[in-house]
Amino acid sequence: MTLPSEAEVLRVYLSELDKHGHRPLYEVIAERARKRGLAGATVLRGVMGFGESKRLQVAKVLRLSEDLPVVIELVDRPERIEAFLPDLDDVIEQGLVVLQNAQAAAYRSGAGDSRDRKPRVESNGGESE
Repeated sequence: MTLPSEAEVLRVYLSELDKHGHRPLYEVIAERARKRGLAGATVLRGVMGFGESKRLQVAKVLRLSEDLPVVIELVDRPERIEAFLPDLDDVIEQGLVVLQNAQAAAYRSGAGDSRDRKPRVESNGGESE
């Protein structure tokens, strides 16, 4: 996919505990973005943060926190991001959605997903080592 230099970044700030049905909301959003053919999505798990409640969410070594902040970043052309916004409205009950204009400096991909390719096996011509 070729991404033009004019792009838009859509960031969604959530808690990792947010769900849509029984599934993590960040998974639902990333999968919907992929199905819609958006150029890219990344889910980031924060180590600390707070939102409207002002309650600090922190990852501590001695405490297993399951309520850390999550940021989903989606990138594509502005009109494709705009068309995706109703998908978010359907699933987000709380959180923050931010749009930011961006300049895409590069967008390169290999020939398909590397997991779909067979591993390259080098041969030494039948000779044992």
